[in-house]
Amino acid sequence: MKNIDLNKEKIDEILSRGVAEVIHHDSLKTKLLSGKPLRIKFGIDPTSPNIHLGRATSIWKLRDFQDLGHTIIFIIGDFTGIIGDTSDKEAERPMLTRETIEQNLVTYFEQVGKILNMSKVEKYHNTEWLEKLGYREIGEHANIFSLSDFIARDNIKRRLDAGKRVSLRELLYPLMQGYDSVAVKADVEIGGTDQKFNILAGRKFQDHFGQPSQDILMLNLIEGLDGRKMSSSWGNTINLTDAPSDMYGKVMSLRDELIIKYFIHATRVSLEHIKEIEEALVKGENPRDAKLVLAKEIVSMYYGHEESLRAQETFIATFQKKEIPDEIEEIKAIEGEVLADVLLNAEIVSSKSDFRRLVEEGAVKKLTGEEEEKIIDLKAIATTGVYKIGKRRFIKII
Repeated sequence: MKNIDLNKEKIDEILSRGVAEVIHHDSLKTKLLSGKPLRIKFGIDPTSPNIHLGRATSIWKLRDFQDLGHTIIFIIGDFTGIIGDTSDKEAERPMLTRETIEQNLVTYFEQVGKILNMSKVEKYHNTEWLEKLGYREIGEHANIFSLSDFIARDNIKRRLDAGKRVSLRELLYPLMQGYDSVAVKADVEIGGTDQKFNILAGRKFQDHFGQPSQDILMLNLIEGLDGRKMSSSWGNTINLTDAPSDMYGKVMSLRDELIIKYFIHATRVSLEHIKEIEEALVKGENPRDAKLVLAKEIVSMYYGHEESLRAQETFIATFQKKEIPDEIEEIKAIEGEVLADVLLNAEIVSSKSDFRRLVEEGAVKKLTGEEEEKIIDLKAIATTGVYKIGKRRFIKII
């Protein structure tokens, strides 16, 4: 029998910090105070190779449950990732290939391991049960819901009203996520507010299959670098795989109004200290000073105290004193090679369209002494020297 921590203050903070809604609050609190080990489910589709801070908020909440002694059920949605979830999308998500999914998920457990003790986590891929289902089972599952349940969702209704295509494939996604809860016998599921319909599907499925209905903990979503919901699709993310200096710089570029929200959702700083920071900002403290603390705290969570100090020193030297960092990533280029190809092959940019966007924004520059030469030709040849890509990244082509 596991030793379960029944500390009421810890439980109250788990049920409130960064939380938008609990279904059902009294039920879940009673279970947490009962001393019974709970199975806490969380799933993630590997639609991108990187896990970002928006997703990490849920994983840190899993860590809270793990610290209390409960069992974490971590599901890699390698099957659902192919189908595609459009819960937060205003257009149909294209189907991904199995090869893309497998490539994306290579380092997922390693990234999650920055937060959770993976030796104590039950790890699954939902192909283990979803791939075995036939039309008979899928028909039974589909009968649990009505079409009106699905099209009543705000984003689906908007698309239909606008005459946009909604594929039948999209109707299957909530069925799959819901069945995941049956497969792992979840007691609790954690997810963002955009996942409400899918997570509620889990309760319906469990009731249908004679299991106790899972309680639900839904977390607030955090905004990305452009003010929209953080999403890999929009390229506005702070990733767990970002280098410490890049992570630090991205946090420093956040809008001032997001400082307190990030302290609450993306750090482990005590709520008491966060309140002090908020009061100081209200009294006129420079938001930059609060961001310096925030950036250092976030980098420290994933890379440790020493790396966070180095990242801070690099930021101050580079962006406040406008110096080029001492340590710059070196990339070899073949003579005559196009700059876009060099950056793409080195994974400095994610795609040719990403490179085009940066060029159009004037964010690709070659540094010569104190001068900055903007690259405006999409087919510019890579020449040796130091380049600044975006606001924070420096590379040296050799």
